[in-house]
Amino acid sequence: MVCIIVAAVVCLASCGGGKTSPPPPSGPFSNASLKGQYAFLMSGLDLNGGYVARVGSFTADGSGGVTGGLQDFLSLSSGQATVPAPFTGGSYQIDDAGRGQIVLNAAGGNLQLNLILQSTNTGSLVETDLNNAMSGSFDLQTSSDFAAAALGHSYAFGLYGVSFVSQKAAPIALVGQIIGDGNGAITGGVMDTHDGNLSASSGATAVKPGTYALDTNGNGPNFGRGTMTFNGRSYAFYIVDATHFDMVEEDTLGGSAGPALQQAATIPTQNSALSGGFVYLTAGASSLGAQALVTRVARFTADGNGGVGAISLDDNNDGGYTHVSQGGNISAATYAIDTANSGSGRVAFTFKSSGVGTFADVFYLISPTQGVALETTNGIIGTGPIYAQTAGPFTLAGSAGNYVVSWSGIQLGSTTIVPFTEDGIAQYTLANSNSSNIAGFADYAELGLSSKTIFSNVGLAGTLTFNSDSTTNNHYKFALTGSPSVTLNFQAYFVNPGKVLMICSDGVRTMAGAINQQQP
Repeated sequence: MVCIIVAAVVCLASCGGGKTSPPPPSGPFSNASLKGQYAFLMSGLDLNGGYVARVGSFTADGSGGVTGGLQDFLSLSSGQATVPAPFTGGSYQIDDAGRGQIVLNAAGGNLQLNLILQSTNTGSLVETDLNNAMSGSFDLQTSSDFAAAALGHSYAFGLYGVSFVSQKAAPIALVGQIIGDGNGAITGGVMDTHDGNLSASSGATAVKPGTYALDTNGNGPNFGRGTMTFNGRSYAFYIVDATHFDMVEEDTLGGSAGPALQQAATIPTQNSALSGGFVYLTAGASSLGAQALVTRVARFTADGNGGVGAISLDDNNDGGYTHVSQGGNISAATYAIDTANSGSGRVAFTFKSSGVGTFADVFYLISPTQGVALETTNGIIGTGPIYAQTAGPFTLAGSAGNYVVSWSGIQLGSTTIVPFTEDGIAQYTLANSNSSNIAGFADYAELGLSSKTIFSNVGLAGTLTFNSDSTTNNHYKFALTGSPSVTLNFQAYFVNPGKVLMICSDGVRTMAGAINQQQP
């Protein structure tokens, strides 16, 4: 579900322009901008609060029509995934800002999604038919890579879902490396599993040999679908291209979903090869008590010798917000490239904060500048991305432009009936001004056990304010108009001027989100 402000901003990192709100966003997009085959990956909750995920593909004709598609849908409330189900057609509409809606026709009922294009190759999705609370992304596929030979590489993967070990449902995250031989075999790899039904994260575990195969009948060959097994688990996957495929687990051990990305040959193999600033985000749940949602975003610097500094971390655990900054309160801050599993890209990361506790993660690098993160802190299950951070300072002048944002998480209880989950997407213009510098529109869905509502074409205003450092936590305030009016406060970390990872710091929400500059 999650691939979600109390602190005051000290001062501004840049200024310029007036204080007039920017005009609503517009751009060069149209129905013609969505053309070709797109793989999609979504996850979330159903109306009973059970985990759901879908992975699939659809074909857009560039004129507002969907000519076909296929999906694997996982519902843990109703059992396990069904056999792959085709989309028989559909329609879509894209406006000039890249916002739109797509309806995919299926025998069991149509699927309605609102979408925003980050570019003609990728974008964000949120389900708006009120049947599930789901969000995710879609990517243009390369059909010439729909072959076993295309997967003859090593891949870093990150999966999140639910475990049924000991017949008890608990959160689970599986992150690691698998190696494909290009001929239908998984020849090895290494992975870490953090299962809420077990007392601790597994640590590095060898991936036993497995298999994969592309579909040879039905609609599978047309949409890049295949099946894969390793370490006792079974998956369906859809190929985006040789560098990327999306996975959903389909077995009796539970269910999980996530992407797998091809690793570069330049993955660091020793501590000296990893240095500079990094930003990472994890979203998941606690395995303790009520298994409440937990989101974290942080930045740090690696010194090339196993030491970590310049730590800044923001945590929202079931609405309880905590900020940790580098100082005398930080100790035992280290990272270590896994030399016992050389070439896996595995990195162990940890530090202690007095009065807060120990923070621990494992990263599997895709390249020296990108990877997948796994929370290994005791009792916290979560996954997310990690990126190398470009040098700051970041400024409004350097960040002005059009952006797409997605967020997902949970609203917490109050004296009124509150939906249990919220998924949203938005597009906005960021202006070079010190106040009211955000203007755009949003679509979001709120689903609970006793209520469900879609908010479409909602006005979005707000402010981005940089702190004095700008490479650590900055403040995004989003004001959503309509009934009711809602203000969301996020602690935001810039990876670069066009990419942001963030968590909500409001005490009544636990949410994670991402922002990316729009590329027409």
